[in-house]
Amino acid sequence: MAIGELIRDLRKARGWSQGRLAQALNDAYGTSLDREYVSRWERSRNVPSGFYLAKLSAVLDVPLAVLEGEVKRRTFLTDVAGTAIAPVAASELLSAGFAARLSGGPSADDWESRLATYGTDYMSMGAADIQRRVSGELVVLQQQLDQSRLWSVASRLMTLYAKTFPGSDGSKAVHWYRMAAQAADESRDAHARVWVRGRAAIALGYEGASLGVADVLADQAMEIGDRPSLGLLNAVYGKAHAAALRGDHASARALDTLGRKIFDEAGSYEQTSDYAVPWWRLNVFRSLLLARLGDEKQAVEAQESARAELPAALPRFATHLELHRALMLARSGDRAGGVTYAARAMAALPPEKHSLTLRMLVGEIHV
Repeated sequence: MAIGELIRDLRKARGWSQGRLAQALNDAYGTSLDREYVSRWERSRNVPSGFYLAKLSAVLDVPLAVLEGEVKRRTFLTDVAGTAIAPVAASELLSAGFAARLSGGPSADDWESRLATYGTDYMSMGAADIQRRVSGELVVLQQQLDQSRLWSVASRLMTLYAKTFPGSDGSKAVHWYRMAAQAADESRDAHARVWVRGRAAIALGYEGASLGVADVLADQAMEIGDRPSLGLLNAVYGKAHAAALRGDHASARALDTLGRKIFDEAGSYEQTSDYAVPWWRLNVFRSLLLARLGDEKQAVEAQESARAELPAALPRFATHLELHRALMLARSGDRAGGVTYAARAMAALPPEKHSLTLRMLVGEIHV
């Protein structure tokens, strides 16, 4: 996607006209832009300078690295190889990639099986362990992207990789979420196109990161297909969290109602996969959403519903629920109590189980 298209999508996600975006920049930074200036950016007649990229980043709530990445982006496969190769030995990855190409590589069914295994492992293993394994798989898989079905596998594997990326500002994760969406489009698989966008939206909305991108991806998922599905469910709750964090409580509650209706038709029986949303996981989504909305009674009900069915093998998610309680304490006026409660919850979880998402929730409690 060109920088102009990204600016347009982010603007529309906020419900702004081109004139409103220009005015937001003028009000915040004393610039003197008009609607036509924004129009030229969106039509790729002009490329924003570094100065304007930084201002657009702040006004549209998207990491600067994402906007810069669209200006300087390389080809899709070069990005995949260049970014995935960093966490593990380059020689081993290159060898595995070429060996896979020469031998024909795993079949599509084999890749689907591997994908299912990673979805299960993600729920209980540390992010760093999963990321190291997935990065190697991506280098091998990129040698086989001559089948639409394998583009679908790649898009879902890339979404998982993004979720485990150890970044501090979220820009690398966003980069991978956006590439995953492009890969899903290459597959022409509507289910995958909705799922990867929805999974990215709930990840970003839940973490409170890059809300503009969360909205764009959620809106795209909802436009691609409105039939009840887990991808659509994720998209709706990603958008609900973004609305709650912006203070739009009415929209957040309306989306929560819609999400529960979608769950009634599309909820999972599978309990321990990242590709599933069973009853307990829906209530993890709702627990944080309701805590952010200040609805303590319903938030506690959601937490109790989640705990009643949460598998004992998934302690990281139990810690999520504890941090939601800590957030409620902090939001009720007892910030010191919330911070202390959060610290105890994190200390009780083995360090190798910690995740960027948990650390970001702790940061939200401290604010």
